[in-house]
Amino acid sequence: MFKAIFTNSFGILLSRILGFIRDLLTASALGANIYSDIFFIAFKLPNLFRRIFAEGAFTQVFIPAFARTRHKAVFSVNIFLVFVSIILLITLLVNILPALFTKAIAVGFSQETIAIAAPYVAINFWYLPLIFAMTFLSGMLQYKNHFATTAFSTALLNLSLIGALLLSHNKEESEIVYYLSVGVVIGGVLQLIAHIIAIYNMGLMKLLFGGVKYLRVKSKIIKKDTQKFRRNFFPAMWGNSTAQVSAFLDTFLASFLATGSISYLYYANRIFQLPLALFAIATSIALFPKIARYLKNNDEAKAKANLKKAFWFLAFVLTASTIGGIILSKEITWLLFQRGAFSATDTANTTAVLQMYMIGLLPFGLQKLFVLWLYAKEMQMQAAKIATLSLGVYVVMALSFISPFGVAGLALASTLGGVVSFVFTLKVFGFHEFFNFLKSKNSIYLLIFSLLFTDLLLEFQTFLFKMV
Repeated sequence: MFKAIFTNSFGILLSRILGFIRDLLTASALGANIYSDIFFIAFKLPNLFRRIFAEGAFTQVFIPAFARTRHKAVFSVNIFLVFVSIILLITLLVNILPALFTKAIAVGFSQETIAIAAPYVAINFWYLPLIFAMTFLSGMLQYKNHFATTAFSTALLNLSLIGALLLSHNKEESEIVYYLSVGVVIGGVLQLIAHIIAIYNMGLMKLLFGGVKYLRVKSKIIKKDTQKFRRNFFPAMWGNSTAQVSAFLDTFLASFLATGSISYLYYANRIFQLPLALFAIATSIALFPKIARYLKNNDEAKAKANLKKAFWFLAFVLTASTIGGIILSKEITWLLFQRGAFSATDTANTTAVLQMYMIGLLPFGLQKLFVLWLYAKEMQMQAAKIATLSLGVYVVMALSFISPFGVAGLALASTLGGVVSFVFTLKVFGFHEFFNFLKSKNSIYLLIFSLLFTDLLLEFQTFLFKMV
């Protein structure tokens, strides 16, 4: 398990390092203004649909279904063709009516700004069908315990965007956004090619060709499997999409605030997502296929033993990340972004948002771990209900906090929604089972570690202050 976690973490780390270089160059080239907001809007829309239709929901339903079915080739090809057809249709609609979709995600934008942003939205959206095809192939690779290609492939997107920024150096801001948009699509093509090569090397290409060959002949045989997949997918889609709806509402509400607010949310969230992805998401991806197999074979004891190991690993690393992120938030933001067009005021505003996000890192990260138990047991409906409740809490809190706290209030509302999601996920998993996890010397070690690490970082911050 830990070998797979390390592979995922290292791949994500490489990708995030390149992502921060990309963000550094973006902040330097565009700063936090209307054109940076336009690009983040254009890139956010396909990512919203990607996370709803692809990564989370699809993988969490596909892997258990793929493990269960006896007709893997025909089943997988059937599912792929249905989904890719829907996604291509959505992509065509966005390209026909880009202004309408842009307006939907950034209502606070003026008509003039929407007109400028719409062509970039249309270009960026072609990333969606490419990344779905990649996600489908990724699910098959994960079932075969191959994680490296998916973990490292995101780096290709970041390299493509870095190349676009370098090529657009000293050009007009509108041209820079165009180069970035084309870079997104090229990055998607590179990611898909990498997964096709991996599928070929793993010997899975024959399975896919066999599925295409016998699809018409055996389509009736997989009817029950596909029906069950659809029943599980839609609750899973909603459960995964609530986080994206929350991000959508962040952007929607921030578009009514001062110019640059969308960018502050983006930059702070990029920092917040590093430990979340590096540890929580990497662990969940590595653990999910194994948990699904154990539960399929009715070996719940081994499944919980693996879950417990992962829990304590995440408890320590996410606690350290939370403490470090809150105490050193200003220093981290200054180091990463304050140069070129990114001013000291931008650093202060991004820092306030980052601190609100970091409060929720531990519950967000642990929720990622425990929700996979629900998906492995095909409890997608329960997960969807929890996600809906969490979204409702976020909406109420966001509307309450936006006036007194501004853009930082939106981040705090997101954190509170995550806490609610974690608590109710534990309720379904079983509070008794969770407290059994906590009945360990590790709880005392974690408390001592937290106090010592906090004191160490405060001393380090004081040292930095004296140096400056």
